[in-house]
Amino acid sequence: MPRLTLPALLDPHVHLRGMDWAYKADFASETAAALAGGYWAVLDMPNTAPSTIDRPALDRKLAEIGAAAVCDWGVYFGASQADNTAAYAAVMGDVCGLKIYNNATTGTLLIDDQARREAIYAAWPGTKPIAVHAEGETVRDILALVRKYHRLTHFCHISTAEEIGYLQAARVEGLPISIGVTPHHLYLTQDDLPALGPLGLMKPELKTRADRDALWAAIASGLVDVIESDHAPHTLEEKHGPKPVYGVPGLETTLPLLGLAIHEGRLSVDRLVALVAENPRRIFGLRAPADTYTVLDLDASVVIDNAALHTKCGWSPFAGMRVRGRVAEVWLRGRRVYDGERVLAAPGSGRNVAA
Repeated sequence: MPRLTLPALLDPHVHLRGMDWAYKADFASETAAALAGGYWAVLDMPNTAPSTIDRPALDRKLAEIGAAAVCDWGVYFGASQADNTAAYAAVMGDVCGLKIYNNATTGTLLIDDQARREAIYAAWPGTKPIAVHAEGETVRDILALVRKYHRLTHFCHISTAEEIGYLQAARVEGLPISIGVTPHHLYLTQDDLPALGPLGLMKPELKTRADRDALWAAIASGLVDVIESDHAPHTLEEKHGPKPVYGVPGLETTLPLLGLAIHEGRLSVDRLVALVAENPRRIFGLRAPADTYTVLDLDASVVIDNAALHTKCGWSPFAGMRVRGRVAEVWLRGRRVYDGERVLAAPGSGRNVAA
């Protein structure tokens, strides 16, 4: 298969770290990883300390990512237990959307009370999406709010057949939803945990083979809109510590894994473009710059190598796996910003796509 030219890839679900967690990874290293992974732009979640739940925290993040980023970017505002709904209208012009953590997080970002969730849905203005971390029965709770308030809602990292069933019914009903899944839930299951150890820990956790198969079936049927990395780097010391942290990097392995899916017959090239480029841009209302594209060499057979990664954490749960596809070039606004090995963009050259 010849080299493919893919238009302006967007990953709407990453955790770039930086700020108080710059020791894990930073805006320079992780936006470099995004370019090396083939992405034009990434949308950064609000749970890096200090959490993006008020104007000062947002301003700090905007300043620091703006000074360092080599790809284009956007940031989410976070819903908080300490009612921050009064800030929503004022931050709308600076952010790509709102993130609500409904399960499996800590601190003031966890919204596990349905009345609080409803107040957040009622307060969120405009048309920018609400992205949700919702698992199991919580998906149904969120769908009830979507039904009532008609806010466009992106369901992040869906991982089970149960959740797919709820969302399939919601799609038939015509609710304004979109659905994302991750490569680690497509290519790993709980059967891999004995070999991976703490490197296989993420939220949502790895599931059964039947759940994995349900995700692939939902991709084939067109139900799934987005494949997102949920890139979440941690140091190896943290992963192997007495209380291993949850999260795995993924920006540089997503496209090669999807190239493998094409060679396996699970995915067409057109479907790949929809899942990583066209649908994310449509959902988040973003227009790509002119002359922005990625060249993917689908003939390349590559073994994922920790030493070749640009992410600061320097490891992947897929290390040692043979995949198909190598990012050969990335062009942004008519300039080559990645040559297959080196990131060529200057720090701070990335732009806020949501502003």
